[in-house]
Amino acid sequence: MKWRVINSGIGRAADNMAVDEAMLKAHAAGKVPPTLRFYGWQPAAVSLGYFQKAVGEVDMEACRRQGIDVVRRLTGGRAVLHDAELTYSLVVSEKQPLVPATITASYRFFCQGLLAGLKELGVEAQMSMPKAAYGQVKRQPASAACFDAPSHYEVSYNGRKLVGSAQVRKEGVILQHGSILLRFDPPRLASLLRLPTPEAQEAFVAMITKRAVSLHEAACREISWDEARRAMEAAFGPALGIELTADSLTRGEQAAAKELAAVKYMQDSWNLLR
Repeated sequence: MKWRVINSGIGRAADNMAVDEAMLKAHAAGKVPPTLRFYGWQPAAVSLGYFQKAVGEVDMEACRRQGIDVVRRLTGGRAVLHDAELTYSLVVSEKQPLVPATITASYRFFCQGLLAGLKELGVEAQMSMPKAAYGQVKRQPASAACFDAPSHYEVSYNGRKLVGSAQVRKEGVILQHGSILLRFDPPRLASLLRLPTPEAQEAFVAMITKRAVSLHEAACREISWDEARRAMEAAFGPALGIELTADSLTRGEQAAAKELAAVKYMQDSWNLLR
């Protein structure tokens, strides 16, 4: 199977989410092949899950004070602070024979590519399969933040989440994107969430420090955005039986992304929808 791979570099939150949606629509229309894309964030941003309450869970004023953008994703899940990370996204038809039909099985399939990329970087990560996912133990209360615990078939290192991913299926196309943490700053994340007291902030920081890990900590060395991207690009395709060809967005995708950023992802009517 042939896919294109796109290095979008570092971009604004609204542009990043707009490009993902533009790629989904272009693939649904049969205008582009399946795509794997890598990008980063500047300035840092909080992305909200599609169903997540905005003002109730994220401190918008704190985000404004710190110069942090807020954007709502097409995908579900909880809030993610995008800062020192490599973000990946992919679009592929639900009918693609190589990709398993169910959501959990497709997560597991795509995770193989992520695990291979991490191995290139010297990190022997694992695929998490929490017992809680099968109802064998009670789940602990969830916070508003995505990285507070591994979920179905996500990538972890020694039991701590290293890659957080989310998926949506629209117009017959799978869109999955996720954050590969280069560095992680729990106190900064805590300062952006609506936590009732300083004690609650401290408890959150302690909890998430135990549950999430960065590439820097896992590899015991500094890993740049570009080094991580190159490793993922080199290993992802062979691990999944995919032939990746370097490419760029089409003019149609660029135009669609520009419009989506302006009329949707930069607007409170979308970002503060709930």
